[in-house]
Amino acid sequence: MLLRQVLFKIIIAKISLLLFHAPENIKFHILKRLQIMANNKIVNKRSQQFIEEVAFISGGSKGIGKETAKEIFNRGGSVCILARNEKELERSKREIESVRINKDQFVITMRGDASKKDEIQPLIEDFIRDYGVPDYLINAVGYAYPEYVQNYSLEDFKANMDVNYFGQLIPTMIFIQFFMREQKGHISFISSGAGFASGIGYATYSPTKFAIVGLAEVIRHELKPYNISISILYPPDTDTPGLKKENETKPKETAMISETFGLYKPDQVAVKYLNGIKNGKFYILFGDVLWVWRIFRLFPRLFHRYLDYELVRARKKIGKR
Repeated sequence: MLLRQVLFKIIIAKISLLLFHAPENIKFHILKRLQIMANNKIVNKRSQQFIEEVAFISGGSKGIGKETAKEIFNRGGSVCILARNEKELERSKREIESVRINKDQFVITMRGDASKKDEIQPLIEDFIRDYGVPDYLINAVGYAYPEYVQNYSLEDFKANMDVNYFGQLIPTMIFIQFFMREQKGHISFISSGAGFASGIGYATYSPTKFAIVGLAEVIRHELKPYNISISILYPPDTDTPGLKKENETKPKETAMISETFGLYKPDQVAVKYLNGIKNGKFYILFGDVLWVWRIFRLFPRLFHRYLDYELVRARKKIGKR
C-alpha cells in the first residue's frame, strides 16, 4: 500500500511538471486525456450501483448474505431476503433499512427453507406477482461442520448436501423459468476455496462446494442464449456467525492450517462480491483465495505438497505422528 501511494505521488508530480513546461497544444491534449479518465472513473463508479434494481437473496439474514443485501441497499437497490428465522429476518431488515438512500427502495422478508421447494415456490411466485421478476438471484445459504472424517455419519453428508447444494439449486430452478421468459437476469452462487482445493476437516463440506461449481459451469453455458449471466463467489475465511459455529468442531490441524490465511469482515466480502457481479465476472476471487486458486491451477502438485507439509507441521505441534 505504501509503495502504491509513493508511486501515485511521483506520477502526480511528473504530470504537474510536464504541464508547467509543456506547449499549449500539449497541455490541451494532456488535460483532455485526464478529463476522459476522470469521466470513465465516474461512469465505472456509477456502473457499480443498483439503483432501481431488485435482488432476491436466500440466506439473507446473516453473514455474507445479510451484508450483501445491505450493500445492495446502500447502492440504491431493493432486496427480498429469505431465511428460516423470523426474528433474525426482522433484525436484518431494520439494519438494511438504516442505509436507505431513496424513498422508493424496499426490503421484503420471506420466512422459508431454501432447501424445500414446496415451501418456498409459492412464496417466490407471490413475490414476483407483486414486485416483478428481480434482476438478481443471490444464493447465500450454506454451513460447514468440520470434523475428522471417521467421526461423520452418513446423515452428516446428506444434511450438508441438502443445505449447501440443494439450498442453492432449488431457488435457482424456481427463478430460471422467469429469467428465461424475461430473457435477462443474473444468478450468483457462493462456493468456497474448498470448492476447488481442500484438505483435512471438510469431508462433508467440500463436496457440496464442488457441486455448486459444477452446476454454475453448466448453466453459465446453457443459459447464455437467454442473456442470463452467472457468477460464483469463492470467499476467503470470513468473520461470520457461521465461522464461529464452525470453529466449535474444527479439528486442531484444520484450525492451525487456517491460521496461515487471512480473515475478512463480511462487509468487505460483500463489496468485493458485488463489484465482481457488476464487472461481469464469472469467478469472483480475491485475497488469499485468489493466489491459492492461481497456484493450484498452475502447480497442483506443488500446492498439495504445501498442504501436506502444513499438515505434518500441525500434527507435530499437537503431539501426533
